[in-house]
Amino acid sequence: MAEKLMKYADAVAKYEPVFGLEVHVELSTNTKLFCPAHIEFGGEPNSQLTPVSLGLPGSLPVVNKTAIDYAIKLGLALHCDIAEWSQFARKNYFYPDMPRDYQISQFDKPLNGEGYLDVELDDGTIFRVDIERAHVEDDAGKNTHVGGSDGRIEGANHSLVDYNRAGVPLVEIVTKPIAGAGERTPEVAGAYVRAIRDIVSALGISHARMEQGNMRADVNISLHKKGEPLGTRSETKNVNTFKGIEKTLTYEIRRQAALLEDGGEVLQETRHWDESKQATTGGRVKSDANDYRYFPDPDLVMVHVSQEHIDELAKQMPEMPRERRARLKQEWEFTDLQMRDAVNADALDLIEETIAAGSSPAGARKWWLGEISREANERGVSLQELPITSQDVAEVEQLIESGKLNDKLAKQTVSGVLAGEGKPAEVVSKHGFQVVSDDGALEAAVDEALKANPDIVEKLKSGNMKPMGAIIGAVMRTTKGQADAKAVNKMVMQRIAQ
Repeated sequence: MAEKLMKYADAVAKYEPVFGLEVHVELSTNTKLFCPAHIEFGGEPNSQLTPVSLGLPGSLPVVNKTAIDYAIKLGLALHCDIAEWSQFARKNYFYPDMPRDYQISQFDKPLNGEGYLDVELDDGTIFRVDIERAHVEDDAGKNTHVGGSDGRIEGANHSLVDYNRAGVPLVEIVTKPIAGAGERTPEVAGAYVRAIRDIVSALGISHARMEQGNMRADVNISLHKKGEPLGTRSETKNVNTFKGIEKTLTYEIRRQAALLEDGGEVLQETRHWDESKQATTGGRVKSDANDYRYFPDPDLVMVHVSQEHIDELAKQMPEMPRERRARLKQEWEFTDLQMRDAVNADALDLIEETIAAGSSPAGARKWWLGEISREANERGVSLQELPITSQDVAEVEQLIESGKLNDKLAKQTVSGVLAGEGKPAEVVSKHGFQVVSDDGALEAAVDEALKANPDIVEKLKSGNMKPMGAIIGAVMRTTKGQADAKAVNKMVMQRIAQ
């Protein structure tokens, strides 16, 4: 039975949303957090294991120093207080994908304490998200439910467990309760997680592929009326798309508002986002921290990080995404909309590389956000996955600039590269793409077009330039699209003047 929902505009008019996000970021180390098991996405199930990652009796964990360094860099990027002494604790609960029956996490002594992140929305508004902590922990394995719809546990007749992911290092970034976003709550949440993705990518500490589970978020939301105490929150687990995060918050605000309006109570429970139903579904009653029976892990000593080491890592920090975007926007002379489109298409690096290879900023943007972006959408892949490089695009732009290709031939050249026909020069040679540069051949094509269209010639002579496109089109047909439109236009005007 479908749950009752209130219209979103009515819900945010009557109630104040307060939300929180727990973003899990898998770190791209070569080995797991507490053992030398190799990490590789998509490996043979249960092939990346050691006695430690399986929690076998007598096995002892050893902390991965690289994972700690990666976590500190993330803490620095989030303006967190980095603790000189931090401690791992056991978080006790049973799931089939937890081979030890407990998770090694951090509780009262996290590596990264309070911080914040300023998030820029599409209209340029800056919204500050306060962060409570960014602690280090190891990941659980992965359950695959068989027999249900969309791999979900509902309706499944059995489940398979792959422990390869068990023990992979991750950082859980926990925000403080976020109030004041109002109707823009989903937008702020989506922008915040996108900003996290951009930061960890810039730092080089995570693959940040949400579709592979490298990043996912637990989405908390509650409603209350102004002047009243905070409401009871729900927690939607493991949402792994930006749109899913935004849709989860929109749905939960509508659901909780309708429930409260009817005098009902919101359960403190975990929920799950169902993409096929475009709705959240109920899970289990949410446990509080006390139920996890945290206590310091007796097999691990406290982690000590000196200020000198933190300072050394701070020197290695790259330019942060927001500052980089502001710099590139100014250097490339992009408008706000042009820069936003480039960011949303995940094309910033590709455009920068294309410019470095010799293209103009406008030319690089035109190709990556035009023909190539359309091809990526049709194939359902990212720009980076297409068989065309920044060097290829720069070469095509240089062929245009040199007058060897016009726009039509350039598009055909790019299509050939995308079709796997080779590099731009090879495609041009194979198909004989070349702008007609013989003045005699061009003059003959122009004279033929003018002779076949005397009515248009009269309009042009009278100063009506609108029909010029018809003459250029006729010349293009004669030359099989290989004429230079600018040269044709100039030659026509010379003929008309005579």
